[in-house]
Amino acid sequence: MRIMVATNIDGNNNHMEREAVVQTYNLSKTYLTGFWLNKKVPSLKNCTLTVYKGETFGLLGPNGAGKTTLLKILLGITKPTSGRAFLLGKPPGDIGVRQKLGYLPENAYYYDFLTAWEFLSFIADLFQIPKSEQKKRIPQLLDLVGLSRETAKKKQLRQYSKGMLQRVGMAQALINNPEVVFFDEPMSGLDPIGRYQVRQIILSLKEQGKTIFFNTHILSDVEKICDRIAILARGELLAVGSLDEILGTKESYHVVVRVNRDNPPIHWSHWLHNPKQENNLVMGELKGKPEEFLAYLSEISAELISMNKSRDSLEEFFVNLLEEKGITFSQ
Repeated sequence: MRIMVATNIDGNNNHMEREAVVQTYNLSKTYLTGFWLNKKVPSLKNCTLTVYKGETFGLLGPNGAGKTTLLKILLGITKPTSGRAFLLGKPPGDIGVRQKLGYLPENAYYYDFLTAWEFLSFIADLFQIPKSEQKKRIPQLLDLVGLSRETAKKKQLRQYSKGMLQRVGMAQALINNPEVVFFDEPMSGLDPIGRYQVRQIILSLKEQGKTIFFNTHILSDVEKICDRIAILARGELLAVGSLDEILGTKESYHVVVRVNRDNPPIHWSHWLHNPKQENNLVMGELKGKPEEFLAYLSEISAELISMNKSRDSLEEFFVNLLEEKGITFSQ
């Protein structure tokens, strides 16, 4: 049975029921290490979160934060030490649910003597997709991930670059037309062009209404494509929500003004925090009310070039949050 959750999604008093696709309750995982397996190492601690249908959800955290552990529990690859998890309303590992999932691990293994077409056909056979359907679906997926059909038929995977292999991996994760897609560090090791291409693929899946859950430590990508995010460190969830909920929407404006050089000197520090002047351009963070500042510019015959609302970047928030918790990136 699917679980319906009432949540405020627009910041007002209007509520809409949204279908919960992923749910965890106090999920924990502890590994035993050492020669005698007598040392307990917690990887996940009391993790509670919800991902809704159609969302692009990003799980952020430094290396070793527990991101892959959480993903593997959701997929039924490993079992939690305590707590509960549900995927499409069923416990992880449910056979019926697995048919509706797509998964790309961080370090995917490929039979590199196969061509991309042969590899995708092999994965399709595992899902018992008829050959007639494969002939339609494989070309569509190759087009989606930006791989040449001719190359996919002739070139062995051992000859593919990291970026090309990543696109093949994304195609195999989608071969069964899944409802929910899990990507583990999909941008890891890619150059800027490769990361851009992967982002475009995820955005196209988003347009199709797919639910996308991915782990990453590349924060700039998250700001471009995610509806909501969670920050995980040392196995603990430190924050969950939309970027506006996490970063806030503080009333701060960065302004650029063009002034007349013939005017007498103006004390911009009255209006701007740390004002900077380059030739006849003045820029800085606005102190007062925008309407009062605009009236003042009119009085001194200055021209407003731009006024943009600003806030901390996700990277700044992320680093500050970890520092507050006493977490360093070397841990």
